[in-house]
Amino acid sequence: AGAAAEARFISSAKGKGLFATRSIRKGDTIVVERPVVASQFLWNALYNYRACDHCLRALETAEENAQRLLGRSSQVLPHPEQCSIRKDLHQQCPQCQVTYCSAECRQSAWEQYHQVLCLGPSREDPTHPLNKLQEAWRNMHYPPETSSIMLMARMVATVKQAKDKDWWIKVFSQFCSKTANEEEEIVHKLLGDKFKGQLELLRLLFTEALYDEHLSRWFTPEGFQSLFALVGTNGQGIGTSSLSQWVHACDALDLPMPQREQLDAFIDQLYKDIEKESGEFLNCEGSGLYVLQSCCNHSCIPNAETSFPDNNFLLHLTALEDIEEGEEICISYLDCCQRDRSRHSRHKILRENYLFTCSCPKCLAQADDADVTSDEEEEGEGETDDAELEDEMTDV
Repeated sequence: AGAAAEARFISSAKGKGLFATRSIRKGDTIVVERPVVASQFLWNALYNYRACDHCLRALETAEENAQRLLGRSSQVLPHPEQCSIRKDLHQQCPQCQVTYCSAECRQSAWEQYHQVLCLGPSREDPTHPLNKLQEAWRNMHYPPETSSIMLMARMVATVKQAKDKDWWIKVFSQFCSKTANEEEEIVHKLLGDKFKGQLELLRLLFTEALYDEHLSRWFTPEGFQSLFALVGTNGQGIGTSSLSQWVHACDALDLPMPQREQLDAFIDQLYKDIEKESGEFLNCEGSGLYVLQSCCNHSCIPNAETSFPDNNFLLHLTALEDIEEGEEICISYLDCCQRDRSRHSRHKILRENYLFTCSCPKCLAQADDADVTSDEEEEGEGETDDAELEDEMTDV
């Protein structure tokens, strides 16, 4: 059928955009895309959210997932046959014991980046350069997590392992790049007030763990900042969950009415209990770089949205409206609550987190609105730092 969308250059101010190459109906999947590189967040992994080290597929059964999130090992889920996890397929790296959901993922990781990053018997050694790098990152970037130094490490390792290094460097250079001032703003946003000292510390640890002369620019202060900003601006959050997979499968069951109501009530209560115990951290979370998705511009009235229905890193871009051939496909970088706020509040969040001023039809229509935030919005103002996260951690 050919791709339903392609990236096109719009202008030097806007960069690229994604456009429909044929008419697309509401509800259609426009693109299913693999990331060029992805990585689970470090705190997420430390807190035992067990995911495939390559594709982030959740590795726990739905029942194990529920038990851990509830903090009670006695919890039993009905309809266990609706759980999609196949433990018989799981494999570990024989050298360092990280776990994969399948032989294919183990092989893909080994061929792309894992030879360079495999810790072998040093997995628990705190003095190993890669462990020092991860520890430093965890101490700078607490949950809710929005990025990972290991995404950058996998980029470097990919180039190091590649036969055709220039091809990969070209792939990574497709992602939108910013001016030095803008980069500084993004990095500052990710690292907070101490960012200059922290960035330099990370750069030294990154260099100690991964230096490669083919990539010497990435290890200079300017190049490292650019790499950091690239991941900060283009990284798409990934969320996977065997529990939510099980819930979707249960929703699709054809049950007689009393049983349906009973199951729905059970699931509702389960989520309420989990929220009390684990808050909003339900998913295995990480981030990835997606060539096409990163070309999608923002709109406060988006015509498409991203999700991860396969319980792994495959990103599905789905149409929220009918889209005509030649029309630009836009997603929202804001969550639903943020989209309903005033134009001024939306602009503040987008400016701070993504460094642009939105001129979508909704913003243009509200251009004459007063530039003030209402009182109740002021109260919510402090929450905008997690804006990227909430939106990017698209629920699965």
